[in-house]
Amino acid sequence: MSDIRLRAMTRRDWSEVSDLIQVSINYWYQRGGGPPKFNCPAGETELFCRVYEDLDPGCGVVAESTATGRLAGSCFFHPRPTHVSLGIMNVHPNYMGRHVASALLKHITDLADAQGKPMRLVSSAMNLDSFSLYTRAGFVPRIAYQDMRLAVPNDGLPTRAGATPRIRPATPADAQAMADLEFELAHFRRDNDFRYFTENREGIWHASVLESADGRVDGFLVSVAHPASNMLGPGLARNEHDAADLIAAELDHHRGKSPLFLVPAHCAGLVATLYGWGARNCEIHFAQSRGKYVAPSGIVMPTFMPETG
Repeated sequence: MSDIRLRAMTRRDWSEVSDLIQVSINYWYQRGGGPPKFNCPAGETELFCRVYEDLDPGCGVVAESTATGRLAGSCFFHPRPTHVSLGIMNVHPNYMGRHVASALLKHITDLADAQGKPMRLVSSAMNLDSFSLYTRAGFVPRIAYQDMRLAVPNDGLPTRAGATPRIRPATPADAQAMADLEFELAHFRRDNDFRYFTENREGIWHASVLESADGRVDGFLVSVAHPASNMLGPGLARNEHDAADLIAAELDHHRGKSPLFLVPAHCAGLVATLYGWGARNCEIHFAQSRGKYVAPSGIVMPTFMPETG
C-alpha cells in the first residue's frame, strides 16, 4: 500500500470508477466460471456514481496509485441518521491481494466510529474474500437472502389477475410515511432515499405502497429499470402475504424482463410462493451489521443501490 493513497472521489473520477465497477465485478464472477454480472454497454455503470452523489454528495472514496494515477479501488458510503451504510466496493483485478479493500473499509469504519454510529451492508455469501474482509472488521451476518430472478411475461404475471386494491403507485407525498414505517419495523431511517425514489428525476424508479384499511402506508417496494441495474428493492412488509403482493405488483412493471430481487431465506411461505411463480435462485447474500443491531419485526427486502441491509 506504500504506492496507494486514499482520497475523496470527484466527478472527474466517474468514468474510471464506472469502468472499475464493471471490470472488477465481472472479473470475480467469470473467474468462478459464471457469467458476467454487467452485460450493459461501457459507461452505463456510471449510474452508481450519479445515484450515490444525488443521495449523499461527496461520500465516495477512491484508492489511487501514486505511481500511475490510475484507480486501484473505490467505495461509496451513506451517512444516515441512525447508521452508516456501506455501498458498492471494488478493487481492480491488477491490485487484488494488496489490501486495497481493507484500507477503504477501515477509512469508512473509522468515519462511522467517529460519529458513534453502527454500520450496515449487504454482501455476497459466495465471495469468501469479501465475507472474510467484513467479518474481520467486526461485521456480523444477520439475515440470509435468496437472490431470485423471474422472467416476467410480456403480458404480465398471471398472479396479478386478482391483484389487491390495497396497492397503488407511490408518490412523493408517501415518502415520509415510507420512512416512518421502515423505522418502526426495521429500526433505521433514511428519509431522503424515499423522497429520491418517489420524485424519480432519473425516470428509472417505480414504487408501490400497500395501504391499511384506514389508508395508512403499511408496506412498500421500490424497483429500478436501467441497463446497469434491474431489480426490486428496497421494500418492507409486515407479513409474507403482503410481501408477495408487493413483489407481484412491482414485477408487473418489468414486463418482458427478468428483474433481480432479494427475499429473506427464512420466509419459507414467501419463497414457496415465488417458486410457484417460476422464480429461480441465482445467489445468496447476507445482511450484515457492525455495532448496535435490532432485528426487524417486518420483512425487509434490500437492494444494492442504495444499500442498507
